[in-house]
Amino acid sequence: MVKLNINGVDCFYGSIKVLEKIVFSVEGGEFVGVLGPNGSGKTTLLKTIGRILKPQVGTILLDDIDVYVMKAIEMAKKVAVVPQDTSVTFDFTALDLVLMGRNPHIGLFETETKEDLAIAKKAMELTNIWHLADRKVSELSGGERQRVIIARALAQEPKVLLLDEPTSHLDINYQIEIMDLLRELCKKKKLIILAVFHDFNLAARYCDSAILLNEGRIISIGPIDTILTDENIEKAFRISAIVKRHPITNSLYVVPLCTSELKSVQPRGLKVHIICGGGTGASLMRILLEHGYKISAGVLNVLDTDYDVACTLGIPVISEAPFSSITEEAHKANLNKIDNANVVILTDAPFGRGNLRNLGAAIMALEKGVTTIAVEEKPIQERDFTNGYAQASYMELRERGAIFVESYDQILPILEELEDKLGFMSKVQAGEKNEKPQNNL
Repeated sequence: MVKLNINGVDCFYGSIKVLEKIVFSVEGGEFVGVLGPNGSGKTTLLKTIGRILKPQVGTILLDDIDVYVMKAIEMAKKVAVVPQDTSVTFDFTALDLVLMGRNPHIGLFETETKEDLAIAKKAMELTNIWHLADRKVSELSGGERQRVIIARALAQEPKVLLLDEPTSHLDINYQIEIMDLLRELCKKKKLIILAVFHDFNLAARYCDSAILLNEGRIISIGPIDTILTDENIEKAFRISAIVKRHPITNSLYVVPLCTSELKSVQPRGLKVHIICGGGTGASLMRILLEHGYKISAGVLNVLDTDYDVACTLGIPVISEAPFSSITEEAHKANLNKIDNANVVILTDAPFGRGNLRNLGAAIMALEKGVTTIAVEEKPIQERDFTNGYAQASYMELRERGAIFVESYDQILPILEELEDKLGFMSKVQAGEKNEKPQNNL
């Protein structure tokens, strides 16, 4: 089985050090993602392994042989490279370009054999471009050209495959197709694959392990599950993120927290608790944050779209287990949030037996004197899966004085009006407290 060892590598561009003390080893059958911010040394690492940039310190061993002492033709038989951008100056056909992958296997003054053509054809079929065989490369789209370059690399029949952003020009369907193919070849043929990714989620889905670079140094290396963590992402990219496991693919996925632009928003004093679900609160949460309101949400089942959005935006949320009914504990926590709110907003979420307690919480908010706004873009009759219990709760909400609106656009003006009233009252109360009693003596 092929083995690649990187031993204490330092690389320079002129006098500028771009890689420092790089040490790791990879064996056949491993799919390794190379991650890091722009300028961290990802592409340089591939160039160094591919003999484009020789390290000033350290060695790169392929099966215990220094790649920089190997003959070029032997290196080309073992290592194939798919760069990020490939320019083709001559007007080759797609088949001509893929056949160039066979050059290391063809002797001097020899031409391609039937076997070479069969290997090239198979590589093109695997990358779904055989129908482009006679097309000029200059006539192909960026995505088609990228698949031709990948096919050329596969036609080399390498033991090590180095890819720099292999899916950057591809539509989503071809991204999945190519990545599925690479992973399958990695396992079946025991290839070593090192691929640079900017997309965390693509790396998480396909890579066994990862190397996280920052400023030319490895800051974390190991199985993908140990590399893609909130702490590592913040350390390398200086952004906050949530790392979760996808319920269908079982792979990790990363959601960057897009709250940096909200830090400059003037905060408001009004506290809003949102009762939502099924994605009905997602846009509202964002809008209210953009206008400076303090928000909480609940009760939401984990995996619900609104739960994900609340977590992504850093909103405090009362949660319940996936596909579970609201427990007494979660219901009490929800009521505590309502006690600390000035306003409760009930979105037009669907209601079943599992989340019916959320309607009870809205009714209790009114009992406690908390202003409650109910959105009814979609009639409750169309969202009631409780044999009428939800409709009855809505009737009670009306009777107790909930403010009903037909559009989410109506919410901001109501909140602004409430805030003006609350602000005025707080000033009056503050004035009464500060007013000194008159001295009648």
